[in-house]
Amino acid sequence: MKTVPFEQVILRGCGIDVHKDMVVATISGEGLKTETRSYKTFSSSLTELKEWLLSSGITHVAMESTGVYWKPVYKI
Repeated sequence: MKTVPFEQVILRGCGIDVHKDMVVATISGEGLKTETRSYKTFSSSLTELKEWLLSSGITHVAMESTGVYWKPVYKI
């Protein structure tokens, strides 16, 4: 099986781990330094996360969550 680098599938992506009180996001991709940031689950903090992803040119996001904690992140 041929291994394909992440950047050949998705130019710029983000992985998000959603917890009850915190969201941890890591961005990676072409022209980006891999970076991880943590955010509270308040709307203002989630808006900061959205602005970071947009300013970084992120085109794809994958979320991991249990329960319903992913819903506010999805709505932002």
